[in-house]
Amino acid sequence: MSLPTLTGVGRLTADPELRFTQAGKAVASIPLAFNSRRLNKQTNQWEDGDTFFIRGTVWERLAENATETLSKGMEILVTGDLRTESWEKDGQKHERPALLIRSIAPNLAFAIATVSKDAASQQNGQGGGQRSQPQQGQAQRSRPNSPPADDPWAVDAAKGYSDEPPF
Repeated sequence: MSLPTLTGVGRLTADPELRFTQAGKAVASIPLAFNSRRLNKQTNQWEDGDTFFIRGTVWERLAENATETLSKGMEILVTGDLRTESWEKDGQKHERPALLIRSIAPNLAFAIATVSKDAASQQNGQGGGQRSQPQQGQAQRSRPNSPPADDPWAVDAAKGYSDEPPF
């Protein structure tokens, strides 16, 4: 039987915390809160319902990218597998729910995001989780400042738009 999957909209209660295992794998802890906030139509006020707090965990490139992208207070969209973390402290056994995050992103209803491929993705999608930095003297790739001359979606720089449809 597989673990239950959670897909939802939540909020980060703290900045993601990036660590590395002894084997060098990146792992980040992302504390999340989900609540049932709703508008009371009689009072026209927002009311907070129950809140569910859970610790999310992300691994490898996703951990590094999430740590660089997300911060405390951001509303996020997340999908992951629910599981139970168990540990023993001072002879007492403890358990709590946890979320093994498969995907996470800022909610664009409340944020503007600039998307760019990470260095590992630019290597034919076969980065293996290691980020490569440009070597000294090695030029970084940059986007051209102007579109190609045959770009049907290009706009007239003087007008700021094109009068002709691209089809």
